[in-house]
Amino acid sequence: MNQQNEKSPHILNTSSNLLGICFIVLTSLKLLGKPEQTIIDEITFAAIILFMLSCLLSFLAMRRVHAGNRLEKAADYIFLCGLSVLFITTILFSFNIIH
Repeated sequence: MNQQNEKSPHILNTSSNLLGICFIVLTSLKLLGKPEQTIIDEITFAAIILFMLSCLLSFLAMRRVHAGNRLEKAADYIFLCGLSVLFITTILFSFNIIH
């Protein structure tokens, strides 16, 4: 594997796993019978968008479409943003700041 694209498979794997977890969280909230949207729904939706974008960019970087190195770097930063969103949400939820 080319050294410039060595992180892309790891980003793709982890992003897709966290994307699945976000879908499980969103589905669980709907199954719990909460008819109104909560702030957790909106934050989870934002994380889904970030992880999906990270998956897409890391996949394109592995395929060496156009500038693979720039795509990999963008996927890396977007993945970090999605991870930060989940971390902050978990901390706020743990301390009962958001419901």
